[in-house]
Amino acid sequence: MAAFGRSSAYYNFIRSSARVLLNGIKPTVRKRSRWTTVLTSGVAYLAVGGGLCAVPFKEVDDLSHDSLIRRAASLAADSSNSFLSQTTFALIEAITEYAKAVYTLVSLQKRYLDALGKLTQAEEDSVWQAIIGQRAKVNDKKEECRRLEAIWGTAVTLSETAAEAAYASGAEHVCIMAKTNIQVALSQVEQAQNTSLDADKKLAEAKVMEVERMTQHAASLQNADNEEDVPEAYLRED
Repeated sequence: MAAFGRSSAYYNFIRSSARVLLNGIKPTVRKRSRWTTVLTSGVAYLAVGGGLCAVPFKEVDDLSHDSLIRRAASLAADSSNSFLSQTTFALIEAITEYAKAVYTLVSLQKRYLDALGKLTQAEEDSVWQAIIGQRAKVNDKKEECRRLEAIWGTAVTLSETAAEAAYASGAEHVCIMAKTNIQVALSQVEQAQNTSLDADKKLAEAKVMEVERMTQHAASLQNADNEEDVPEAYLRED
């Protein structure tokens, strides 16, 4: 009976030690000369005196299928959130750079129109080269925004799928956090896109102004040429 009582005590000790080992913690166990423990396939083998006693015990709850699925779903949600955060940051930065490029182009066009007819041919060519170069930069920035926006859209879809998987696996708190992160990303990108839309509106207004001013300038030049072609006799009063 005494041996059986000792066996039960060590069986409980082994169950506790197994949980600790499976959680990645290595406890310091004092060696005993008369007792040895071996964990094999969920069975604790205890050497009692000279005999061997096998005592089966239940699997640790942390290794159940449901628990492992929840952990995997949580890892998937974390990874997709990192992907979403990075692509959101990159897209916002690209949109900001695009807006800056647009405002620079609008400024160059305004300065050119204000100096229209006052520049030498060399100065006008220089300004036009700057405008053409800035337009190319705007186009490049816009293409970059489109490329990153496509990647960002994929990241949003991936995060939504991971959130649904987390909820289905029972990790409700992970799902809530993932949904919150998605809403934050959508809000931040929307704000950046509004800035881009404002810049596009300014650019469209600048183009309309450019057409009007260029038309007026061409008309004034044509009128000046026509006046020069009128014979002097027609300009004298009777």
